[in-house]
Amino acid sequence: MSSAYDQLLDATITHLEDLKSKGARNVTVSTETLRALALPAKFAVSRPAAVTPVALAATKPIPRPAPVMAMPKPVTTTLFSLNKPPAPALVISADSAKAAAFAELQTRVLACVKCANLASSRTTVVFGVGNIDSPLMFVGEAPGADEDAQGEPFVGAAGQLLTKIITAMGVSRADVYIANILKCRPDTPGESSGNRKPTSAEMATCIPYLHEQIDLIKPKAIVALGATAVEGLLGKTLGISKLRGNWQTYRGIPLMPTYHPAYLLRNQAMSEKRKVWEDMLQVMEKLEMNITPKQRGFFQQATT
Repeated sequence: MSSAYDQLLDATITHLEDLKSKGARNVTVSTETLRALALPAKFAVSRPAAVTPVALAATKPIPRPAPVMAMPKPVTTTLFSLNKPPAPALVISADSAKAAAFAELQTRVLACVKCANLASSRTTVVFGVGNIDSPLMFVGEAPGADEDAQGEPFVGAAGQLLTKIITAMGVSRADVYIANILKCRPDTPGESSGNRKPTSAEMATCIPYLHEQIDLIKPKAIVALGATAVEGLLGKTLGISKLRGNWQTYRGIPLMPTYHPAYLLRNQAMSEKRKVWEDMLQVMEKLEMNITPKQRGFFQQATT
């Protein structure tokens, strides 16, 4: 590989790291540049103007430029860190203004340090994932260890069960939007594992971000997964067993409380699984989704 190419690569990496450190999330590339990149490598690299703005010396090699900043520690989030937390998902929408507003919200949330204890203990902020144009939104409690590590809500055992429920409804996980009341995993000082319920203060601090997400998405129905999600969205502390299956309203949006998937992992009774599925059938009816006889027949024989 030529020294000119090495210099171009180093300069590009340095420039991208500098942009990243300044908070940039996207890089604009002109049509002309894209055409140049599409050419065979020998043409793109051999042009002096494309290599560097400085004239190349004919008799001695050009030294590599000194890095603008020192390489970060593994725990940082710079562009080329091997151990960086996952990069935020791209925000895609048919409405460009909506996508831009959502991306701006995501940038603010990822930098949030309002809860000092959570900011210092988290691996990454778990913003949310899915289709921001979806008519259906699922809201859970808070990230667990798996979610904190991967930067995406509901990816652990409970998340895998939620994905199965969504698939059984006839849509994919990518077709809905999934978020939590809290964007950071609740810290557990002195404990190497386990989870805890968010405190009222933590929920009050973080819930405005979720309100903004919902206001931008404008779903036609929300599924609140578990008592904490209901408490965060509606302020109701009545037991989830009394609320589930009964439509509530959040800012004019129909909201269906149901059991958290983690509850179904602890309680394997088919009768409890049937209750959750009956709640999902109500959601499907509310959204005027096609419901097959097979879907209506799920768990009908569950009696234990």
